[in-house]
Formats: sequence, C-alpha cells, structure tokens
Amino acid sequence: MPELRKDPVLGRWIIIAKERGKRPTDFIINEPPTKGGFCPLCPGNEKTTPAEVLGYGTPGRLANTPGWTLRVVPNKYPALIIEGDLNKEGEGLYDKMNGIGAHEVLIDTPNHDETFSRLPFERMKDVFLAFRDRLVDLSRDERFKYVMIFKNHGRAAGASLEHSHSQLVALPILPRMIVSELAGSLSYYKYKERCVYCDIIRQEIKQQTRIVCENDHFIVITPWAPRSPFEMWVLPKHHSSSYITQSDEQFQALTRIFAEAMYRLESCIPNVPYNFVLHGAPLRSEPMRHYHWHFEIMPKLTNIAGFEWGSGFYINPTPPEDAAKFLRKVSVT
Repeated sequence: MPELRKDPVLGRWIIIAKERGKRPTDFIINEPPTKGGFCPLCPGNEKTTPAEVLGYGTPGRLANTPGWTLRVVPNKYPALIIEGDLNKEGEGLYDKMNGIGAHEVLIDTPNHDETFSRLPFERMKDVFLAFRDRLVDLSRDERFKYVMIFKNHGRAAGASLEHSHSQLVALPILPRMIVSELAGSLSYYKYKERCVYCDIIRQEIKQQTRIVCENDHFIVITPWAPRSPFEMWVLPKHHSSSYITQSDEQFQALTRIFAEAMYRLESCIPNVPYNFVLHGAPLRSEPMRHYHWHFEIMPKLTNIAGFEWGSGFYINPTPPEDAAKFLRKVSVT
C-alpha cells in the first residue's frame, strides 16, 4: 500500500508509491551523446570567460592563464548582476527590486572529460574549500543575504555545459526553501529545545535502516520523506549552522564521505543525472542552535508533472529504506 510521509522539518508530504517498488536497474538513463567541439571552460580558453575571482593551481601561476586546477569566474550570462542598488519599491500590491546579486561558475577540473565524482581526493577537497572561500568573500557585501551553491550534473538535471562545474548565486533575499527550513527547525527547537537535524541523526543511527555510510564527522542518509528515488543528505554529526566554520580535518572527512556517497550512487545507477545543493545559514548569521547545515543530493530519476505542480506533493517509487539498502550493498574496498 502507498504511504504518505511527512518531512519533519518542512512539513511537506511525500507519496511513497511502494507498489511500484523501483530497483536501480529499473531506471533508464537517456543522456544525449556528448557534443564535443569548443569548450570555454577548458585550459587555454581563459580569455573567453570573465576574469577569475578565485583560482587554485601551480605556484606562481598568473590569473587567467593555464596551469590551474580550479577556477571561479563570473557567469558570462548571469541571472543577477553585481553592479547597482536594490531600489526596493512597490507597484500597488506588488513588490519589486533590481536584480542585484552575483552569479559565478566554479570550474571543478581542467580536464574536460573528468566528472566531479571521479576527482582525486585533494582536488575534490579543493572544491569544498572553494565553496567556503567564496562564501567568506561574498558575505562582505552587505547587499547579499544568502549564497546558493549547487551543481547540475547531466542534461536531465539542467547542466548546459559538458565540462564539470558548480555554480554560486548570491541573493539579496533569502530563498523560500531556506526560509521554510529555518522556520520549521526553529518551531521544533522551541517545542523540544533540540535541533531537529540532530534528532534525525540520532534516530537514523539508532534505527540503522536509512544510513548509507558514515565516518567520525559526517553521516549520509536517505531521508524519511525523499522527493526523489535515491535522494541523499550529507550531514555533519556535530551541530553546526555554518558551513564556513569547519576545520581542515572536517573538510577532509566531508570529502571522503561525499566521494563515497557519489561512488555508491553511480555504482547503483550508472550515468545518473543529479543535482546537489548546499543548505546553510544566511550570510553573517550568529551561530544557530536550531539549524544544521547540510548537502542534499537529488538524482534526477522521475518527472515532475501536473499532479506535483498542482498539489506540491512528490511521488517517489523507491522507499528510502530500499534505496539505502541498495546503496550499502556497493563494495567500496
């Protein structure tokens, strides 16, 4: 029988369509063939992108020249622009402001055919460190309230370029999802005087049914009410609301656990398209006892159609307990 499950933070309802019971081999990935041709993100083409705002590479390398292992550049076609004032105003009952923000592209690797999940350990760690460095820098701009960090991998997940990259969008307002998470976690904290995410971690460790993998600092779970088959959350075991406060040891542990989670996912479903998003506290926030930063990894395996758009519900054909079981079976030795 299908189940309706309620997300403990957001209160949204998810339909777990158990009778469909899809296994990893039931998902058919129809990714189009690679196009090839000119790539503006490859080494040697640095002049075709805006000037980099961050670069890691060989010692003594000049900015905007080859020799880099990671670059961050402004998006050539940004959703928001950095110059100008917000100029908030009303138009009758409608509110508006100028589209002020920052839109950046983090180029994960100089190698066109290398995917994020196959990066060597140190270079994957550099990606997570670059997220931190850009958060710190963008937080200095008082116009920005939040930086959305995300990756689209595969055409079905919204990737418009084949070369592996992530994106950062600094916003003058808080995204609705973050507002809902902050409100839901604060409501829980006021009632129980505990962080809901810490309680989730404790319960998952106790039940041992939705854990994918863990180490001393992090845990990966398939959440109780997942929107997508094989959705995973990567959470720090220690309470922290801010991504940028992690120690070097914790970034090492994050890299290890993230690499393992992605290896397990791609071993179960080869060529899987996915998105991942960093959820964290608003910029310049004081430590929050009720909120817990984390990554959400969303494989793109189902379509959102009329029912989902009209109801706000998601239909998931794979119970998270089954997904975790399949993911745990993957050998990583």
